[in-house]
Amino acid sequence: MSLRNKVTLIGHTGKEVEIVNFEKGKIAKVTLATNDFYTNAQGEKVEETQWHNLVASGKLADIMEKYVQKGKEIAIEGKLIYRTYDDKDGQKRYITEIRVEELLLLGTK
Repeated sequence: MSLRNKVTLIGHTGKEVEIVNFEKGKIAKVTLATNDFYTNAQGEKVEETQWHNLVASGKLADIMEKYVQKGKEIAIEGKLIYRTYDDKDGQKRYITEIRVEELLLLGTK
């Protein structure tokens, strides 16, 4: 078992799955919201939402395209991927994504 660069998340998708087709296959992209709760200094319960960019390829992209809709609860395991690109104005942009390696469909949505 490798514990290097491993991410495990459970959350709800924030949009419909986006499919990008290439000559050698396709990838599926979707955002995942995870929620964390804590109590602030005033004793109030606060909910904090984090958004994660997920990318899947191969059979996982097929499964996501067919079964994952906006609001669906899923569990994923994957790896953190960092990449950069230059936008149309020549500005360098940084993206953090999670490459999905395992997917579990949860809930009933």
